[in-house]
Amino acid sequence: MTTLNFTKMHGLGNDFIVINALNQPVTWTADNIKTWSDRHTGIGFDQLLLIEASDNERCDFKYRIFNADGGEVEQCGNGARCFAKYVTEHGLTDKTSVMVETMRGIIVLNILDDGRITVDMGKPHFAPEEIPFVPKNKADQEAKVHMLVVGMETIPVSLVNMGNPHAVMLVEDVKTAPVKILGEAIEKHPQFPQRVNVGFGQVLSPSEINLRVFERGVGETQACGAGACAAVVAGIRHGLLTDTVLVHLPGGDLTIHWKEGESVLMTGPAAEVYSGTLTY
Repeated sequence: MTTLNFTKMHGLGNDFIVINALNQPVTWTADNIKTWSDRHTGIGFDQLLLIEASDNERCDFKYRIFNADGGEVEQCGNGARCFAKYVTEHGLTDKTSVMVETMRGIIVLNILDDGRITVDMGKPHFAPEEIPFVPKNKADQEAKVHMLVVGMETIPVSLVNMGNPHAVMLVEDVKTAPVKILGEAIEKHPQFPQRVNVGFGQVLSPSEINLRVFERGVGETQACGAGACAAVVAGIRHGLLTDTVLVHLPGGDLTIHWKEGESVLMTGPAAEVYSGTLTY
């Protein structure tokens, strides 16, 4: 039998277990993660976050993310805030600005005086090969809005890579948007070879939006930090939003700031729920 210590955390209801691999050996399979993530027979979580030592001398830690289906993914904004809260409150660092290595590069986590965390999510990317996305033709490759054929519908989406791939669509009302049906269909659409996260955004004003996100390998979550960044970036590029936007998600609010050519800054809370031990 193997025993693992873990901590349950959440960022606006987007929930995680955090496992510190700095002080304990860690081994598991994708099936283990699927079992632990089950909300009826396991702990229940959207993603597993792993803290490791980084080989990059610039970085304080290495940050790995595994979805509830067991697959490893590149980025998670809400998870990054939980990561920052964990390493500071569990005495792993006394810094208020932490540099972390991820699968897609280095991110910077800044702990504010009010307890919120600002995450420098890096610069967004839009080229089809950076999503990745397989365009139908040259015009589709260069478009700001891509037309996806889903069943009998043609749906306009904006594509943004925020360290992981996002397809963002505008809707009149997020409450009535077909998030599960369209989310599942677009997540596995053949034009996304690595699948995609799907955002449903409702613009309330130039500085405020409602958002629901269907996350790749998870389903709809209470909040998605990278999805909020992608939605705001898409809205700014289309002239619908200002450079600082309050994003209302089912689990709570995030503030996203972005100017063309700069990194995206995401600010929001994180919370620890409890600690426990897994034996398997």
